[in-house]
Amino acid sequence: MENISIQNNSEINEAQKPDNEVAESNDIITDVDELKMSIEAILFSIGDSVEISRLAECLNISEKLTKDLCVRLKQEYNTGRRGVELLFLEDSVQLASNPLYYDSLIKLCHVPKKHNLTDVMLETLSIIAYKQPVTRQEIEAIRGVKSDFAINKLLEYNLICELGRKDVPGRPILFGTSEEFLRCFGVSNMDELPIVNEEQKEQFRLEALKESNTSAEEIIMDNL
Repeated sequence: MENISIQNNSEINEAQKPDNEVAESNDIITDVDELKMSIEAILFSIGDSVEISRLAECLNISEKLTKDLCVRLKQEYNTGRRGVELLFLEDSVQLASNPLYYDSLIKLCHVPKKHNLTDVMLETLSIIAYKQPVTRQEIEAIRGVKSDFAINKLLEYNLICELGRKDVPGRPILFGTSEEFLRCFGVSNMDELPIVNEEQKEQFRLEALKESNTSAEEIIMDNL
């Protein structure tokens, strides 16, 4: 069984300890399997996502080590064809059911309500994802049309959230993607999103203009 030593405000001289010894001073847990089982138990009991920093605090170990242990746990779930999987959601982790067994799960549980995203909502969500934090006015400047309905629906679906207010006159609300966004699109963090070039952004804007039947000239006049 693998053992690792963790420092807790003092240096521990591992050379003077047997390989299979578990350090007991300062309530330090050094057994890797025990640490992973502790993480598993916490995530199972909570049910929702838990910040890695909170896990580290509970286990009295560093955040780096906690993240490494979560990575190992995720690998074990992935290679063992298990009914659950571990999700990384930015700086948090969560235990979730394996989508492979969705058909079996819905026979017992309620079928979750699925949200239909229109092209307008997807365009708005894409802008928020790549430009966050971003205000409603900035979103509309990119799309070229009003985006109140799309933003309100994305808020209702919990795909975006309010991040605060911009420090400018009027203090407009800043929007960004939520943890639910990461779950729905199967990414651990925003760095995993595909790169969008300027040509694609311009295409979003032109499609929005076409959809609203509003010409570019009318938009310019409205802003004068």
